[in-house]
Amino acid sequence: MFSGLTMEQRRSKPRWARGYLVGCVVAVLLWSVASAQIRYSISEEVNEGTVVGNIAKDLGLDKSTLKERRYRIVSSNADPLFHVNQNDGILYVSRKIDREEVCAQSSTCLINLKTVLENPLEVHYVGVEVLDINDHSPSFPEAEKRLEISESVLSGARFQLKAARDSDSAHFSVQQYRLSQNDHFRLEVKDKGEDGKIPILVLQKSLDREAAESHSLVLTALDGGKPPKSGEMNILVKVLDVNDNTPFFSKEVYSVTLSENAPVGTTVVQVNATDLDEGQNGEVFYSFGNSVTNKLLKLFDINISSGEIIVKGLIDYEQRDKYEIEIEASDKGLAPLTTEKSVIIKIVDVNDNAPEIEVTSFSSSISEDSRPGTTVALISVNDLDSGLNGKVICSISDDVPFTLSPSLQDKMYSLVTKSPLDREKQSHYELTITAKDAGQPPLSSEKTISVVVSDVNDNSPEFSLSPYTFYVTEANEPGTSVFSVKAFDRDENNNALISYHILRDGSQENKLASFLNINSESGDILALKSFDYEVLKKFQFQVVATDSGTPSLSSNVTVNVFILDQNDNAPVILYPVSSNGSAEGVEEIPRNVNAGHLVTKVRAYDADIGYNGWLLFSLQEVTDHSLFGLDRYTGQIRTLRSFTETDEAEHKLLILVKDNGNVSLSATATVIVKLVEPKEAFAASDVKSATKVDEEDNVTFYLMITLGSVSVLFIISIIVLIAMQCSKSTDYTSKYLQETNYDGTLCHSIQYRSGDKRYMLVGPRMSIGSTIVPGSHANTLVLPDRRRGSGEVRHLSNQKTIQL
Repeated sequence: MFSGLTMEQRRSKPRWARGYLVGCVVAVLLWSVASAQIRYSISEEVNEGTVVGNIAKDLGLDKSTLKERRYRIVSSNADPLFHVNQNDGILYVSRKIDREEVCAQSSTCLINLKTVLENPLEVHYVGVEVLDINDHSPSFPEAEKRLEISESVLSGARFQLKAARDSDSAHFSVQQYRLSQNDHFRLEVKDKGEDGKIPILVLQKSLDREAAESHSLVLTALDGGKPPKSGEMNILVKVLDVNDNTPFFSKEVYSVTLSENAPVGTTVVQVNATDLDEGQNGEVFYSFGNSVTNKLLKLFDINISSGEIIVKGLIDYEQRDKYEIEIEASDKGLAPLTTEKSVIIKIVDVNDNAPEIEVTSFSSSISEDSRPGTTVALISVNDLDSGLNGKVICSISDDVPFTLSPSLQDKMYSLVTKSPLDREKQSHYELTITAKDAGQPPLSSEKTISVVVSDVNDNSPEFSLSPYTFYVTEANEPGTSVFSVKAFDRDENNNALISYHILRDGSQENKLASFLNINSESGDILALKSFDYEVLKKFQFQVVATDSGTPSLSSNVTVNVFILDQNDNAPVILYPVSSNGSAEGVEEIPRNVNAGHLVTKVRAYDADIGYNGWLLFSLQEVTDHSLFGLDRYTGQIRTLRSFTETDEAEHKLLILVKDNGNVSLSATATVIVKLVEPKEAFAASDVKSATKVDEEDNVTFYLMITLGSVSVLFIISIIVLIAMQCSKSTDYTSKYLQETNYDGTLCHSIQYRSGDKRYMLVGPRMSIGSTIVPGSHANTLVLPDRRRGSGEVRHLSNQKTIQL
């Protein structure tokens, strides 16, 4: 163990000796570096890359070894201000240097750099002094300074301001101040050493806010550069007001005019006073002076803020035409100042009263037969104004049959009729009376009077048609209304109340009026008996319409009545007729006659006319249908074929004769045909010839009577129709007769089928608007007269149906 310790001690001695040697060498090197420090100087703000100095040359370093020995500047700054080139040992500026940033306000700005060489290690210290340049201008803490100084402040008052600052040092800092030219302030500067120079504003002349409310000054700070740099501060001095001015009015004299009866609230005049002071010292309010009476205070008021004098009560020119009001204007200072002014108000008379219309006497109703000049009312007018404003003119519209007539008394008028009145044209008038004065502008008023025109029985009743023409079907029911008449009266009340009666003068023309009765109120006419066309075909009578006026007026109208035939007569067989009066006959014909041989002719007539008297023949019974034929229109019986030996010798034919009425009437005749040998037939024919001549004479007589009656009735109908058409207007004729499909007749026909039969409906032409009159058994066609409102009524006969 001992030996081991000895060996360890031996090893540690050389190691300690080597460490001591190295320490000595380092100490020598440090001493040598510390003793070799150099110093350079540059100006601030030089450009990047500017050469500061050649360190290698100044320190005597070998340039060729600088890079190998890693020559560099040791600095803890991440962004160093300087760097050294390892190739040539020259010190360069790395970036722009701001002395004020690096050294702040120090008088000397020295930057120490430590440079290092390795192998062997060498440290050299280099000092770089940054020289200041005038790169900053003086600046004030605030760009504008506001001062408030009362206009009452005396001269000599001092106001200290904040000093300007300059980042440069020494003589480049703020050296002096200058104040812009003005009449009220001067500048003093107080030097406080290291704290700089302090500017002081001194008032040298009293301020007047009314002359200038504010003052603008410019304070300039200058440094010591050449040329010097400067900074400015604007000084705004606001002059504070004191109540040193009295309000004054804008006009010397206030004189206005005001119309009487001006509405409440109307502005009479606005006074205006101003005060040169400001704030409450310059705020002006207005009031009435102490001399204003209570009466004026009831008529006028003043707005304390605007100075408007307004109407408060009723202004009447007739009571007073002029007012003088004292107005005060005061400010709101602590010690208010007041000014007084008088306002003269002249009242102008205006046309403020419209005329008044008064009806002193009035009759609301006037008879239509009053003569022109009849007084209806008395009118008085009045206007409270005077002169032209009180002069009144009355008028009434010209389109009425009334006028105003001036009275002898002033402002009095009479309302009178100026033309005849007619109640039927106008029964009521609303009369507007206008009264207008002569003022400017004129005023007017109106009054409406309602005048009713009372009725006078001056109009006779008027029938809706004249004459009336009615068509009545025969066999009407007695006691029922068959037609009616209607009249109207343009008067009113009792004067228009109409009653009807039938004129019964006992003349031949009115003899049938006894069979008629009329409802006196409605004009409905009743037939007391049943008419028979075969006895009476037409008649006429007169109806009188009378009003209930006093005296009463009346008018009459002629009523033409035509009786229309109805199928009320059955056919009568004229041939064959037996000796006992029955319709039976025997005809003998040779057996050898050919087909088409005339056996006999059945003759018949019908007392009716038209379709009701149109007869048709038909075979009801026959022994052999193949032997005989009957012409349905002539009644002729003819053979259809030749007779054979097997045919019976006697044949019975039952002939039916019927008319064409709506409800057909008929008769039958029996013809017995006997077949004889030719010789017997010739003998029998000689015997019958004499008998047939007599019978044919009778038949001819009856036929002539029938034909004559029908012809006379037809002629009468044509004459009446022509007369009726001639009495109508052209327009009516063109409307109802000359239609586009008019074929020249008054009849029309319609064909139709029923089962295996074909019918033709033949009847009078019907115009548009035709109706069936109720109560006339549905067989009367009514054609309204389109010329008049009530309508003309025409009755046409029944239509007839013909079987084809």
